[in-house]
Order: sequence, then structure tokens, then C-alpha cells
Amino acid sequence: MIDRLALIEERYEELNDLLVQPETLVDHERLQGLNREQSGLMPIVSKFRKYKKLSDDLDQALGIIEESQDVEMVALAREDANILRVQCDKLLEEIKEALLPKSTEDKKDVVMEIRAGTGGDEASIFASDLFRMYSFYAQSKGWNVEIVDSSESVRGGLKEIIFEVKGNEVYGRLKYESGVHRVQRVPVTEASGRIHTSTATVAVMPEVEEIDVKINPEDVREEFFHSGGPGGQNVNKVSTAVRLTHIPSGSVVVCQEERSQLQNRLKAMRVLRARLFDLEQMKQQEEISRERRSQVGSGDRAEKIRTYNYPQDRVTDHRIGLTLHNLPGILRGEIDSFVDALAAEEEAQKVANKC
Repeated sequence: MIDRLALIEERYEELNDLLVQPETLVDHERLQGLNREQSGLMPIVSKFRKYKKLSDDLDQALGIIEESQDVEMVALAREDANILRVQCDKLLEEIKEALLPKSTEDKKDVVMEIRAGTGGDEASIFASDLFRMYSFYAQSKGWNVEIVDSSESVRGGLKEIIFEVKGNEVYGRLKYESGVHRVQRVPVTEASGRIHTSTATVAVMPEVEEIDVKINPEDVREEFFHSGGPGGQNVNKVSTAVRLTHIPSGSVVVCQEERSQLQNRLKAMRVLRARLFDLEQMKQQEEISRERRSQVGSGDRAEKIRTYNYPQDRVTDHRIGLTLHNLPGILRGEIDSFVDALAAEEEAQKVANKC
């Protein structure tokens, strides 16, 4: 990350030079654009320079500890070093936060869809593992998870699950999870101990308001039926489950988790709006191929983004080549290391493309 920050600092210095050039001063549109870019980089550069100063002070303190024969001076240096380490760590966390790309969508809640891919029952079990991973992650952030619809496999895994995640800056953290996730492990049903490779796809879509996506009521076919899930006598007597079919796109959303037909319909409509918005965004991104290449991965549903290898206790994100040997922790929702690295890489690529 230090190399990426150095690149951002170089760009900041380049902008300082460009802003005083005579040809820039007479081009008001370019001047405004460069000023905006510089203003966006200033908080990161300021924190990075402070971090470098603290790091230099820490190195000096450590040097005294190693080389000095003065006991009192070593004691003071050790005390300073402890304080400087804490300050450096805190500032580094602030820098990571500042590096997160900011947009209006980043603050939104999300609709997530996880579907079992290749691998039969093992793929469905892996899909349920991913759902638990995101549930743990949401819990650690203080977010709420609400299931919209799910379909279980014979062996207890998930063929698919659709759920909402609500909280602070949800899309800004989870948007990097879209794509194909691959698992390599020995299934419980494999008697010979042979390693299998299975996949599951993850889609992350920002929830959108009705004003953002206009849906013609005549384009939506609504069906109501008895829920097949838990709910007791209410489920059996009342048609609470809802199926919405968007005729032009063919998108079908089912929601039967709530006891109320109205609540199920509202949830299903939120999912439908998110899907239609996502489809429109993907069309725009395909038309702007240069814009797509500037992102960390394309977010394409067919793109393999991460591999979870059980025998070697490793998880590798293929977009940035980051490998971590903490598979149990990651499956418990400890994915911030990947999210932070992906956010930093995205910001660095954007800066590099402007250089």
C-alpha cells in the first residue's frame, strides 16, 4: 500500500505544477477539473506525509534502542517507540478509510444473490458457507441481514439465496464481492479423499429508490400463493408469498419470508428494482469499455475472483494477487483485508489512469 500512496503523492505534486502553468490558468474547464482532483487527493497525501514522519521518528527511536549504551536514553526511546507504533497504526487505518472510493452508491444498502455453480451438492454447500461468511461480516459491522428468498439442496446446502444487507456504507464494502468464488476441498461425500473444485456466484446490487428506477405497473405480473416456509397456521391459511415477473426483462423475484403479503411484496419490489438498475448499469459499463478496465476486475458474473483452498489453508483474490493463510477466520467474516486492498488498488488505478 505504501507504493500506491507514493504514486498518489507523485500525482498530487504533478497537479501542483499543472495548476500554475499558464495554459492551465486560461483553460477554466481544465482548471476546475484539476482543482477537484487535487482536493480529492489532499486528505490522503496529508495523512501519508504525517505517517512517513511518524515512521521516521519510530525508526530513530528503534535505532537508539539497538545502539545506545545509555540506559535512561534507551528507556525513553522505548517509551517513544510504543507511542509512535500506536500512532502509526491508527494513522494507517485512517489512510485505508480515506482510500475507499466515495460515491453516492457506496452509502446504499444492498441486495445480494448467491447461487450454487458447478459442483453439484458441494457447490450448494459452498454457497451456504459464503452466506454464513457474509452474515458474520455484516454482524461485525453492525449491519442487518434480511432474507428475501432461498432454495435448499437435498444435502442442506443452498441452491440460491437472495438477501438484503442494511447498514452504514454497505455497498462501499461489499461491492467487490461480485463474481465467481471457487472452493477446492475434499467433500464430506468423497470416500477416496479426492479434492473437488466447485463454484458459487455472488451478485451485489445497490438498493435503489423508486425514483431511480421507473417500473411500469403493466410490465409486472403479480402472483400470490401459500408460503412453503416456516410460519405456522398463518402460512397455510393466507397466500402471503409473492412472485413478481418483470415481463420485458424476464426477471422473476419470489419472496415468502415475511408473514405479511404486503411486506413480501415490498421486499420483492426492492429486489426487482435493484436487478433492473444493475442490468442498466452493466449495459452502460459494456458501452464504456475503457471505464470498465479502470476498475478492479470487471465485476462480471463469469469472472473468477477468489479461490478458497482448504488443503493449503489459503484464500487468494485473483484480481490483486493477494493470498491470505487464514481460511477459517475469513469464513467467519474476516474479509476486511481483501476489501481494504481492493479499495486501495482501485483508487491507485484511477490515479494512474489520470497520470
